[in-house]
Amino acid sequence: MENISSYVQENKERFINELIDLLKIPSVSADPAFSQDVLNTANTVKEALEKVGCDHVEICETPGYPIVYAEKIINPDLPTVLVYGHYDVQPPDPLDLWESGPFEPIVKKTELHPEGAIFARGACDDKGQFYMHVKALEFMIATDQLPCNVKFMIEGEEEVGSESLSWFVERNQEKLSNDVILISDTGMISNTQPSITTGLRGLSYVEVEVTGPNRDLHSGLYGGAVANPINILSKMIASLHDENNHITIPGFYDKVEELSKEEREEMAKAPFSLEAYKKALDIDAVHGENGYTTNERNSIRPTLDVNGIWGGYTGEGAKTVIASKAYAKISMRLVPNQDWKEITELFTKHFESIAPKGVTVKVTPHHGGQGYVTPIDSIGYRAASKAYNDTFGVTPIPQRSGGSIPIVSLFEKELKSKTILMGFGLDSDAIHSPNEHFGVFNYLKGIETIPLFFKYFTELKK
Repeated sequence: MENISSYVQENKERFINELIDLLKIPSVSADPAFSQDVLNTANTVKEALEKVGCDHVEICETPGYPIVYAEKIINPDLPTVLVYGHYDVQPPDPLDLWESGPFEPIVKKTELHPEGAIFARGACDDKGQFYMHVKALEFMIATDQLPCNVKFMIEGEEEVGSESLSWFVERNQEKLSNDVILISDTGMISNTQPSITTGLRGLSYVEVEVTGPNRDLHSGLYGGAVANPINILSKMIASLHDENNHITIPGFYDKVEELSKEEREEMAKAPFSLEAYKKALDIDAVHGENGYTTNERNSIRPTLDVNGIWGGYTGEGAKTVIASKAYAKISMRLVPNQDWKEITELFTKHFESIAPKGVTVKVTPHHGGQGYVTPIDSIGYRAASKAYNDTFGVTPIPQRSGGSIPIVSLFEKELKSKTILMGFGLDSDAIHSPNEHFGVFNYLKGIETIPLFFKYFTELKK
């Protein structure tokens, strides 16, 4: 495409400042205290899509947070690309670990981002990445180089399970009809070696509650005589893995796909430094299921992790009590063929069965989704590969991700469309963590690469 690099450089500061303004809005979907901010963000996204030249933009009400829908149809006979993204963000906690305010974006240079990175909650996941598509469309419309039709569907509940998106997609299949779905909510290997995500893990997220006595008890008068829910919960959680870090839930691995030796060898070709990985995390050893490499453990193998645990007294000083209740939040990342609802049932049955007498257990499912694998011989994948090759000068590597985007399998089921995952983030961008950031290089390179996907996809569809 003509003048794309110069257009991006000429508008660099404006593009950065627009994203900073979007990042200032604390659109935390998990916390009702931020509900108005989430709604305000939807309006901001709507205005941005109108400004770049979409013919039709609307805020679509749902049972939950609204979905921003937009379209630019230049010719019904041409292919249509549906862009998906989300404007909600994770909670910023723990706040004391942020070096700057999570909703006070700043740009600063780092070792991996010598051109600077934008630090704020949502910078990479997913405001910065979906906004690349808005600015890419701006370029294509402003220079009269939009080669096909485009639709946008930007939701506000991805970080809490996308329940309303499922409701919306099922009821708007004609509105959302497309030839391919394009998502930037993943990452790539490095700024010199791009990759295209070809697989996502599924997810089952639950909360567990262990109850002992009917009230908090004095630990001196009752200690050793009644079951302590915190002690019990800790033992129950510890029993969920064996000495080989294998998950002990009966039936958990029944449908897990075992990749062939050849497939694992192909995965191993991706550049990876175990020493650099450990250094970046400030750890002296990695940990995981025996028999698999680090990159296999976090992509093609299922996992079970405690995301939060609490109970009893956690304030300043001492309070000698045996808590009445103890809680934990647990997520299980699943591989294709594992059904998240089935896994949730297996977990619930097992967790209840291992509770000793003296306590009761309650398991509350929160949300989940299926895993997904996309073929690398599709027109969409080939178009993405050519686009990355043009802007990076290197052919991207297909790579499975350890993350989850549950709605991708929904899209294929309801819209009969394949999804292409063109992510521009890095593993080091601290998504879901304090000090989340997105490299300026990555942000601008995304704006430069996305229009080329449109170009090549249109050409290949002819």
